[in-house]
Amino acid sequence: MAENDDMHDGESPDKGESRGDRARKAQAAREAERKAKAAAKLRENLMRRKGQARARRAGEADDTQGLPASTPSAAKSDESS
Repeated sequence: MAENDDMHDGESPDKGESRGDRARKAQAAREAERKAKAAAKLRENLMRRKGQARARRAGEADDTQGLPASTPSAAKSDESS
């Protein structure tokens, strides 16, 4: 029983997975999820940029989702004249 004194409630010696193993698995899962999200963002960005390039070749205006000041209708008049 002395060798089981270091055991915590709910853990058994033949379980085979320590707290450190579970932490490493959880960290690996978070890292994999982060990489998957980054890959999805990169694919989304690539598709958007390809669409913009196609629109330029076709002579169509870009459908921007950026700042409203970047649109021609929002341009300020020249105050110096």
